Amino acid sequence: MPLTLLHHIESLSAELGFDAWGVARAEQVANDAARRYRSWVDSGENGCMQWAANHSELRNDPTLLMPGAKSVLVFAANYFPARMRKPELPQFAYYAYGEDYHKVLRRKLKVITRLITQTTGHLCRICVDSAPIHERYWARMAGLGFIGLNNALIIPGKGSYFFLGIILTSLELPASEPCRLSCGECRLCIRSCPAGALTDGKPVDARRCLSCLTIEHSGPLPRWTSQVIGNRAYGCDTCQQCCPHNRHAKPTRIAEFAPSPEFLNLTDAQILAMTDHDFQRIFGRSAVRRAGLERLQRNLLITRKP
Repeated sequence: MPLTLLHHIESLSAELGFDAWGVARAEQVANDAARRYRSWVDSGENGCMQWAANHSELRNDPTLLMPGAKSVLVFAANYFPARMRKPELPQFAYYAYGEDYHKVLRRKLKVITRLITQTTGHLCRICVDSAPIHERYWARMAGLGFIGLNNALIIPGKGSYFFLGIILTSLELPASEPCRLSCGECRLCIRSCPAGALTDGKPVDARRCLSCLTIEHSGPLPRWTSQVIGNRAYGCDTCQQCCPHNRHAKPTRIAEFAPSPEFLNLTDAQILAMTDHDFQRIFGRSAVRRAGLERLQRNLLITRKP
């Protein structure tokens, strides 16, 4: 049954638009990975992402997150846009071009969990950036790719513009071979980061990461950001845009991640004049809603003189 089911999951995941998937055994996170994460939090480099310090026991053991879990299934969905905003316009991270990935991936993963439960009777739990779990760690353990120096999961031959979705299940499935690759001697992302948030061999310093600051940080931005933020309105893709693994990135096949014409042509003047009603109409189904209108306008205003 497991092998037949694996073939069905393979076919169904491709039909749903996933570009890669794999299986890891549900067990405690390796000690070195757990220590690295703990050190990052203890140093304060998680910055405004205070939630990253919560639920460490659950984060380090998926069998506590879902009692009875035997397998961790990891799925990767490409979000690289076919059409992009012109460079002179305010820039948004590519992942926010379309519909909110939390909802899109959850809908797709529910189709796969139905297959598993109806076929085997085993239980499943879906995690899409919504539970304390090390997504990129499990993606590496499931053989999808490796964690780059930019801290993104890099899928060999495909790049890093991918959302990750996880299914924990009580069904024991054959585990994939973990990915053993690395960035090697390349340090291009470290040299290219506009705010110096990347350091060789360490997690990103969220206190300096423009993606974190423009999306997660509440209140005024640090003054130094005015020198490096450029025309970023939401997020920052520099460490991915410069990555050699993304040179041949292909556009997403998932229709929900395609940007609307109105979004593609939004100007800074339109964003600064935007009302809450306009914001909800344009971004109500987008991940941009997380930042909110006030932060978008704050990010654009910091480089303008009074």
